[in-house]
This record gives sequence, C-alpha cells and structure tokens, in this order.
Amino acid sequence: MEERRTKHKEQKKQCPGKVWLVGAGPGAADLLTVKARRLFEDCDCIVYDRLVGEEVLSQIPPGRELIHVGKVTGHHSIPQEEINGILVREARLGKRVVRLKGGDPFLFGRGGEEAEVLEKEGIAFEIVPGISSAFAVPAYQGIPVTHRDYVSGVHIFTGHGKECKDGKDSRPVPYKALVQAGGTLVFLMGVHALEELMEGLCLAGIDKDMPAAILQQGTTAGQKKVVATVADLAAKAKKEKIKPPSVIIVGEVCRLHETLSWYEKLPLAGEKILVTRPLERGKELQEELRALGAEVWSVPAIETLPAEDKALRLLVETELARLNMYQVLVFTSPYGVECFFSLLLKSGRDVRDTAHMKFAVIGQGTADALLKKGIRADYMPEQYDSISLGRLLAEKLRAGTRILLARSAIGSEELLQELKKNPGLSCTDLAIYTTKFALENTALMQSLMRVKQDERLPKIVFTSSSTVEGFCRMLGCAYPYEMLYAVCIGEKTRQAAARMGMHTSVAQNATVSDLICCFRQKSWDAYSSVVTKK
Repeated sequence: MEERRTKHKEQKKQCPGKVWLVGAGPGAADLLTVKARRLFEDCDCIVYDRLVGEEVLSQIPPGRELIHVGKVTGHHSIPQEEINGILVREARLGKRVVRLKGGDPFLFGRGGEEAEVLEKEGIAFEIVPGISSAFAVPAYQGIPVTHRDYVSGVHIFTGHGKECKDGKDSRPVPYKALVQAGGTLVFLMGVHALEELMEGLCLAGIDKDMPAAILQQGTTAGQKKVVATVADLAAKAKKEKIKPPSVIIVGEVCRLHETLSWYEKLPLAGEKILVTRPLERGKELQEELRALGAEVWSVPAIETLPAEDKALRLLVETELARLNMYQVLVFTSPYGVECFFSLLLKSGRDVRDTAHMKFAVIGQGTADALLKKGIRADYMPEQYDSISLGRLLAEKLRAGTRILLARSAIGSEELLQELKKNPGLSCTDLAIYTTKFALENTALMQSLMRVKQDERLPKIVFTSSSTVEGFCRMLGCAYPYEMLYAVCIGEKTRQAAARMGMHTSVAQNATVSDLICCFRQKSWDAYSSVVTKK
C-alpha cells in the first residue's frame, strides 16, 4: 500500500490532481464502501463534512491531510463557494482529493453542484456513492421503508430547502401531492422543522393517527428512536430532546419498529469503544467489537516502526549476522515477530538461518504470529506476561544457553530481571523496533468530552502500558480520566490505567478473545450508575 502511495506522489509532479466525491454512509464504519476505504489509503487530502461519523473518521490512516468544512459550534458554516474553491485549489496542487460527505453525495449532499464546478474548472473527478441514511437509519431501527403488506413506494425530501434572499424556502414541501400519492415519507435534516412538517401533512389531509417516527444518530452508539403519530410526534420528540442528525419517517411501516428491531438487541449496542492499537494491527479486535454492536473508534496511541536510528540498525545487522551463536530466540509481541523476519529478509537471509534455534513467546497472540511464519513456539508461559516468561526460561533453560531477545526499544526490565536469576544464561536484548507516542490530540479530547456527557462510560482498550502512556499524552493531564473505563490486556497495563484514575478491568489472558470476554461480561455496569448520579 505504501509503495502505491509513493508511486502516486511521484506521479503528482507530472499529472494534475483529481477529486473523488465520496459518500461516507450514515455513520457506521462497517457501512463504508470498499472503494471508499481504498481511497482513504490512496489519497493525499480529505475534505470532510460535519455529518461524517467519528467512527468513519477514525478509520482514516495517519499522514492524510484533513480539512474540515462543516459547521463548528459558535461559527457559521463554510460557504459552498469556499468549499468549491478548496477542492479546485487542492486538486491543482496535484493532490488526490477525497471529498467526504455523510450519506450519499448526490442525495442532498450538494455533490452535483461540486461536480459541476470541477467539470467547469477542468478538474478530473469521480463519484463514489454511499449508503444513504434515508434507508440505513430506518433499517437499523426496525423500519423498512417499503413492505409489500404496507406500502410499495417511498418519497425522500429534505427538511429544509434552498433559501431565497428573503429567507423563504424556494422549494417548499408539496404536502398535498405527497398525501395523495401515498407511500412512506422520509425527511432528512428536518429536526428543527419537525413541528412544521407534521402540521403541513395534517393540513394536507393525512390521517393524524398515521404512525410516524424520528430516528436520531442511526447506526451509531447514539442511536435513539421515538415512535408516535403524525399528530404528537413533534411533542414527544421535544420531550425526549431529540437532536440532529435525525431521520423522520411517516407511514404504516413504522408499526414494524418493534417486530423488526435488531440492532439494540446486540450485546454492545449503544457502547462507544476506543481501540488504541495502531490501525493496521487493531482490525481484528475492531471487527469483533462491531459484530457485537459497538461503535468503535480507532485511536492509535502509539506507532511501532523498525529500528531507524543508525546505531540501532548497525547493532541489529551485527546480531543477524551471527544468529548461529544463539540457541533461543524470544519474542514479546506479534509485531516483534513480523519485524524480525522482515529485517531478516532485508539483510539477505531467511527463516533457514533460525533452523537451529528454539523459540519462546510471551503469549498466544505472539505464538499465532510465529505460527504464520511456519514455526511453533517451544516455550510459552501459562500467564501471559514478562515476569512469567522470564521465570519459565530461567527454570527450563540450561546453563550456557545464549538467548536473543528481539523486542521494542522500550521493553520491560522485568523479563531481564527474571532471566538474571539463572546466572548461567546469557541474554542479548536487541531493540529491533521503536515505539513512538502519538501527539496531543485536541479534537479527540473534545470528542470524548462530548461522549462523557452520556450515561455510559466511554470504554478504552489498552493492549500495553505504552498505549496507556500514549493515550494520556494525547489527552493531556487535565482530562477527567475518572470518566473513562479501561479494558486492559494485562495486569501491568491495568495498573498504568489505574494510576491515571480510570476505572479498570483486565483480561484473564493476554489475548484478543479474552479482551472480548471482558466486554461480554460488562463489568463496568457498577460504575455507570455512579456517573449518572454526578
């Protein structure tokens, strides 16, 4: 993937830029199209709206330039003319630009207007459709917009049209025509006009007892549903404090909302969970959590890279050249396995140079990574932590054994301390990769401050003490960490989170499946009532 991006950068000097008008869907990252995800990888710049879901934004790989053109609290929206100018400017700089819009770009997304400007300016563009909230949000809340037993047509309208200079709507809703035509009515962006919309339908002759619903933040953890009739929907929505973005549905199909309800029955429905592993290594965990109904943000707190320092690279090359001196190779992370064998290949060697060695791993995840290289681990402790691994090797290995420990430059001292308890062992601690902490992230802090207003504690997944440190560096020391719940892969990681004031739980073993078990057990419920009372 990085090779492809490098190739694109080289081509920019020779080719003009291009713009992709991309639909981000209704909010859930799982509802992104395959092409949208690919463009996230390939693009240089992403120009996005406020309706693009946080979960979707968290899937954007690092290194992409992000330009927010949505409404910011307390400020006016960026004029469409200015957005058009940004797209043209960035493309003329030779960039591959993704114009990311909530839902579908051609359904009330002003994608047609932007495409016209690009065509006029001679900028190449493509349209990448997205799943519209008009269909996805009702589906997530048990309401099919069409059903053979109820209705065979659907009409989609925006809750507000294009305003004239006098402030009046130049494209008013044709209430009488809609009532006469029948079918399901779907209104987007109509929260503030809800009372007016319902009154207009009543005046046009619709049955006041016609079922109607307003669906807030569908497909996300903030999903909320109010079902009533046309006559009383506005009052009930006000009482429930429904806020944008919401979809309004009017029609007989709303009667099915309980029968066909499915999302809220998932075990983690309504939960926001942050995964702090690097994006490319946290996908399995994220997919598992989403399958259970959670909204999952990818918030990489650290970045792991092969040793870049010249002195470290020289030391690595020296040890790789004399692997025949070592009898045992030790790994403490899956990435350590991947990095070691990658460096081995780059040095002109391969797995055959380790054929004489035995292998030790810290836990099942690392053992699985080693197995992918065609190698079974010889040593693995019952308790997946550094102390247990060191203790096991100190007990099992005979005097004179030479050990090569391939791990991070900030690896724990506990493993080495345990190995020293057997003075007959010789260990070389080789830093094959470095760990970089993420920078302070004001946007993340603001997002979490909004989340903490909910009754449920935001949940953070930590897979090492370094991810705890990196995450806290992102938020800064002033953040109220007591409003977070840390689900940790091991005791040392749990202690690091607890020191910051977070509520914590720890997996029985340091595996993804055991982390998932923590979420299934919902051990944080006891804290939720405490937060609600504050």
